[in-house]
Amino acid sequence: MRKIHQVYIDGHFVTPHGTEIAPLYNPASEQVVGEVRLADEVDARAAVAAAKRALAGYSRTTKRERIALLERLSSAFADRLDDLKTAMTEEYGAVRGIVEGLLPLAPKMFDEAAALLASYEFRQTRGSTTVSMDPLGVAVAITPWNLSAVFVAQKVAGALAAGCTVVVKPSELSALQTQIMTEAFDAADLPPGVVNVVTGRGATVGDTLTSHPDVAKVDFTGSTAVGRQIMRNAADTFKRLTLELGGKSPTVLLDDADIPAAVGAALTSGFLNNGQTCFAGTRILAPESRLDEVVEAIESAMPAFAAGDPTDPATGVGPVVSQAQFDRVQGYIRLGKEEGAHLLTGGEGRPEGLDKGWFVKPTVFTGVRNDMRIAREEIFGPVLVVISYRDDDEAVAIANDTPFGLQAHVFSSDAQRARRVAERLEAGTVLINRIFGDPEAPFGGMKQSGIGRHHHTYGLESYLEPRAITG
Repeated sequence: MRKIHQVYIDGHFVTPHGTEIAPLYNPASEQVVGEVRLADEVDARAAVAAAKRALAGYSRTTKRERIALLERLSSAFADRLDDLKTAMTEEYGAVRGIVEGLLPLAPKMFDEAAALLASYEFRQTRGSTTVSMDPLGVAVAITPWNLSAVFVAQKVAGALAAGCTVVVKPSELSALQTQIMTEAFDAADLPPGVVNVVTGRGATVGDTLTSHPDVAKVDFTGSTAVGRQIMRNAADTFKRLTLELGGKSPTVLLDDADIPAAVGAALTSGFLNNGQTCFAGTRILAPESRLDEVVEAIESAMPAFAAGDPTDPATGVGPVVSQAQFDRVQGYIRLGKEEGAHLLTGGEGRPEGLDKGWFVKPTVFTGVRNDMRIAREEIFGPVLVVISYRDDDEAVAIANDTPFGLQAHVFSSDAQRARRVAERLEAGTVLINRIFGDPEAPFGGMKQSGIGRHHHTYGLESYLEPRAITG
């Protein structure tokens, strides 16, 4: 059993002041595989103090120096990809397709930040004014347990490229992944205090960091409820915020779509990461005229999304992360039946042949109305709903009738028609005939799916403050 009893502050692994010990579980077996000693408010303040001390020097570094630092981080993360793959599978049940397909994005985040930095002008001219793009200051990056390395790299790369120093607060559920990433930060030979890592609970470490007067920026990925709390904490000192929050993304199948192909893509999106992805396409909007075909295609495709051992390459869906999440998802499946939806596939309980582990049967409901809770609330598990519509206008109305607006998908054989529908959808990202976005495009949400954007110039400038100097 692995014991993670240190945090990373001011360039050193140190024993935290916090004394709480939290167990780490393998969700596929429900067995304890490790423990983590959690940081507390004292550790959070020490991490901010270290970042503040480092800021004076790091904020004045040259582009060349920052590029070299980012390149070292890319190399350090790349060196630990195999270890991160193992930790992701053991810690939250990530299946082979996720660890092989998406985890390599982590070192690429540093590469892309370095490439952008090479061409970015921190001093710009607007009329007779010089605009100086200055680093905000100490940034706090709060990351979830799913795809933790990608989220950490995304936020840290943007902050460091801008000249900010960082305190990372990862989820306590991702301590194995966090330990590997922290060792990579240490191996990259960063100046002390430029990156600090404190694992702790949101109610202690999170609240301390997001209300700390010396923190200028908070970059958070997680639930909408926690995002609201962070906004409250940040209000007194007007911290800059990037909040990537929850979603209930629509996948609009237009009536001219290649139904088998579109349904396969829709299920891939909806069940991605065991259904534990903020941008998952969990609402499938199907034309009434082809509803029977959509249902038949779903039934035909479901064997590819069987739940099972996440280490088996044939597994499509692994377990959910915890007993609490398993219970939550089971509650939504019961709720769907109580609301009158038709259970097409899946249902309550574990999949056949699995008597342990937090496995959920990949579930699809049909006959769903958009006012049902299973159509409106983020479930964060492998549960999808099919909602029928009459025409394009109704499809757009249903797709937009949600408090969320993170991502949306449109499938059609007519590119121009698909684009006309896409331009009417209220989502930060709309994908046409695809389920993964462009890494150079901005990513973030509308409405209650968040504030701000990540990636490329949009992400870099979220860590910068324009200063206008005229005369």
